[in-house]
Amino acid sequence: MRPENKPIGQKGRSFIEEARRAQIIAAAIEVIAEHGFTHASLARIAQHAGISKGVISYHFAGKNELMEEVVTRVYSEIVEHVVARMDDVSTAAGLLRTQILSVTAYMRANRAHLIALGQIVNHLRTDDGEPRYGINGNEEIYRSLEEIYRLGQENGEFRQFDVRVMAITHSSALDNMFAYWVANPGHDLDAHARELADLLERACT
Repeated sequence: MRPENKPIGQKGRSFIEEARRAQIIAAAIEVIAEHGFTHASLARIAQHAGISKGVISYHFAGKNELMEEVVTRVYSEIVEHVVARMDDVSTAAGLLRTQILSVTAYMRANRAHLIALGQIVNHLRTDDGEPRYGINGNEEIYRSLEEIYRLGQENGEFRQFDVRVMAITHSSALDNMFAYWVANPGHDLDAHARELADLLERACT
């Protein structure tokens, strides 16, 4: 079993341990995307990764912890991808458009990540049977979007409106755009994203 408590003074995970965890997470994403959350057993993930199930059990306490780590890793990658493209953008309108188009670019290049993320969010449950990721799990996303809209109001680019309402609308529109694309792969995702950016920008002025 994976050791839960490290002795005082013990260093963090080694490079090899981190590489193994990354391998397991990548395998989990691919298995979930191909077979769905319900059929993504630890045994199937281990087989896909070419390792024993015991190796997964050493690094993760169980399927739930592995699924949570998949969500954390994917969101971290998205944030890193988006922030890197926002660094040189100074206007709120530019940040708004960059956020939408850069998230879209990441998802288009990582379709399996998107599918796995949706499967986990829709199916993972707590020990009490409640959804692990409910609507209130989006709080960090809402706050980051609110900063963009608030900046636009402060510098005069945007009219006055409730930034929380706009952030929820923005986030929901992205979620549904990606869900539609997953269900309809032939849909022009990039064109949809550009149109969405136009719509939200017009709504703010």
